[in-house]
Amino acid sequence: MTIQFIRTVPAVLALAFASIGLSATAQTATTTTTTTTTPQPTVTEKVTDTTKSAVTATENGAKKAYSATKKTTKKAYNATKRGTKRAVVATENGLEKAGTATSNVATKAADGTRSVGNKIGEKIPGTAQNEAAKKP
Repeated sequence: MTIQFIRTVPAVLALAFASIGLSATAQTATTTTTTTTTPQPTVTEKVTDTTKSAVTATENGAKKAYSATKKTTKKAYNATKRGTKRAVVATENGLEKAGTATSNVATKAADGTRSVGNKIGEKIPGTAQNEAAKKP
């Protein structure tokens, strides 16, 4: 088999099938067109149908946009609410730790002041600290 023969066989077959198909459709087309006649829609009907579909599409789009906005707003609200609660808890914990640290520092300062006062009182005659220091 040569390359030219391989190339021509599909073309010949395609032409043969096309001629058979065309004659068959020509015979059936004439019988179908004569038996069925459907009225074509007028321009007004076409415009009305197009307008109805456009309105329906717009309504559906608006509903989807509203639902999406509503869901997104709800998610944002809940996220803000959760974030606020976490911030409040974190602030309370921070304030509690700061209060404890301040209390500890104040207690140590007061203890230091008392011990200095006791040492001074031991040196002053007539004070309770002086009397306590004399009793071994």
